[in-house]
Amino acid sequence: MAYTAHFKVWRGDGSGGALQDFDVEVNEGEVVLDIIHRLQATQTPDLAVRWNCKAGKCGSCSAEINGRPRLMCMTRMSTFTEEQTIAVTPMRTFPVIRDLVTDVSYNYEKARMVPSFAPPADLAPGDYRMAQVDVERSQEFRKCIECFLCQDVCHVIRDHEPNKESYSGPRFLIRLAELDMHPLDTVDRRDVAVEDHGLGFCNITKCCTEVCPEGIKITDNGIIPLKERVVDKRYDPVFSVGSLFRKGQKRSAPPT
Repeated sequence: MAYTAHFKVWRGDGSGGALQDFDVEVNEGEVVLDIIHRLQATQTPDLAVRWNCKAGKCGSCSAEINGRPRLMCMTRMSTFTEEQTIAVTPMRTFPVIRDLVTDVSYNYEKARMVPSFAPPADLAPGDYRMAQVDVERSQEFRKCIECFLCQDVCHVIRDHEPNKESYSGPRFLIRLAELDMHPLDTVDRRDVAVEDHGLGFCNITKCCTEVCPEGIKITDNGIIPLKERVVDKRYDPVFSVGSLFRKGQKRSAPPT
């Protein structure tokens, strides 16, 4: 059954803006993105919004709805009461381009800093072999649609703009963890995770996990195990002694 809802939509650009009020028709079964499209069609044709698949798989329509980072295409209007005012604002962590569209290029810059997958040099592509348990362990992180909601809610960069230079955020920490878990990968990314991506900045509040539309356990299954492997390498005395022993063996090895 149709009803009229009250929306507040942020309008503006990088120089500033404000919430604008709209009364708009809502029909049964609709999502927030449907209402934004109706506003474009009937009241504000110049409203800027980024979207693509409308199926929760492209990650394009990220925004903040009543202060919570969400995908507009996956937020049903039945979530709210008919009397409730619904505020739609751009992701706060990233610079506004216009209206609900933000500049997320920070994420692509951080993505380029992740060392790529590197299999053993003597392993031919057709010879890749992995146990199913290893596939399942890292496959969870492959579900990421790069909506960057985890980046938006991460207070390390949301509330502290200068941290963006040295911290990559949860999306790329789980990318590092995924590669580190791959049994055929030969690159040790633990130092990179700390020195280039700021792993130590994460204090595992799990807010990133709470907003992930794919249900990825970002903190428990990705970031915490990565932190544990870093601690093993950097601070475990047994590991340190073993490293010294291995270095000594290399120095004493006869020339070939």
